[in-house]
Amino acid sequence: MTDAQMKPLAGKLALVTGASRGIGAETAVALGQAGAHVILVARTSAGLEEVEARIHDEGGSATIAPLDLIDGESIGRLANAIAGRWQALDILVLNAAQLGSLASVPAIDTKEFAKVMTLNISANQALIAAFDPLLRASQDARVVAVTSSVANNPRPYWGGYAATKAALEALVLAYGEEVKNISAIRTHIVDPGATRSAMRAKAFPGEDPATLKGPEVVGAAIRDLVLSDAPNGHRVRVEAAPA
Repeated sequence: MTDAQMKPLAGKLALVTGASRGIGAETAVALGQAGAHVILVARTSAGLEEVEARIHDEGGSATIAPLDLIDGESIGRLANAIAGRWQALDILVLNAAQLGSLASVPAIDTKEFAKVMTLNISANQALIAAFDPLLRASQDARVVAVTSSVANNPRPYWGGYAATKAALEALVLAYGEEVKNISAIRTHIVDPGATRSAMRAKAFPGEDPATLKGPEVVGAAIRDLVLSDAPNGHRVRVEAAPA
């Protein structure tokens, strides 16, 4: 097997948010295994360092960038720092999100909802805005938004979170339409389906996590998506790994 086959993303730069655990961490590892240099973004340095070590142990390379995405200015500083070292960003995975409290629509806490909207929507818009020049500089850029099935299939008490994911999908797909004829950027939407994660455990506290697929299945699916020739606006729902 040639190096290109073993490391098909060699020479590519990827950035993954929410990369300290769960789907974000496993996506970062999968991209690193495929040869990309991965910038790991999350609030917790310790978690990022563990993921960075995993990538390095498997022969990959990564850079940690601990920051709070709610702080819009920190996103701009990160983009400037990356632009000072790299000429293009090839893969942007918008994974970081907050569930918030599950409540009926009339009972949604306004202050908490504002915080969830800031992370799940405003921060992602800020990321796209900050990295747009580097994405446009890529010869094959992918922007992948991690969504939820509730964005398109309303569920009682999930209205707040569902609204943020529906908005994220609209935002990312609109961006894809705006740039499809003037750049090599393609946008994709990934619905992880039922996956073992901290967020899932919070939402379904009585569920046996052993009955769910692991986040590494989703990470591999995102890696395969960015390696494919999937068209702009392509959607993927990740089902359980084959037995």
